[in-house]
Amino acid sequence: MRSAREPRLTAKGAATRRRIVEGAAAEIRERGAAATTLDDICARTSTSKSQIFHYFPDGKEELLLAVAAREADRVLEDQQPHLGDLTKWEAWQEWRDVVVRRYEKQGVHCALGVLITELGRSTPAAQTLTAQLVERWQAALRTGVRHMQDAGLFKPELDADRTAAALLAAVQGGVTILMSTGRVTHLEAALDTSLALLRNDNPPP
Repeated sequence: MRSAREPRLTAKGAATRRRIVEGAAAEIRERGAAATTLDDICARTSTSKSQIFHYFPDGKEELLLAVAAREADRVLEDQQPHLGDLTKWEAWQEWRDVVVRRYEKQGVHCALGVLITELGRSTPAAQTLTAQLVERWQAALRTGVRHMQDAGLFKPELDADRTAAALLAAVQGGVTILMSTGRVTHLEAALDTSLALLRNDNPPP
């Protein structure tokens, strides 16, 4: 969504802005947000500082928020089409596998996590961005839980919203440990155990 302060862009301008955001994200994955300078981003994206300030008048912090927003979108995009079609056990298993592969490939370099930490969890814009990602992710999981309950495949007494929240917490807890240790085993265990506990062992005929 374009903010009120963001200028209307031509196709060329939009492509340049996107290149700056993608280049900044790549630098942050490699160096971390604190160590990444505007000079680094300029060198990587073949742009000048004047161009960066044209698209991001408030400088590095505004650019970091744009990168965080793009990384948040990518978190959900990478889980599709499975996240949007959690209507059978096979789809849940495929979603689980996609999540594990995504974070295993990412390893300890989580651009979104680093950015939110760098910007400060108390920064209103960063806090809003995180809340929006959580709400979108939880809503998709909640819809999947309800589909499975309607099919008699998840326990009917479960609260769909709380169950979705628990699944999301399982993912994020596993990812936090992965970022600290480089091991994906805790994420796998959290997802496998959570899904096993949801199963209705006596579905209707």
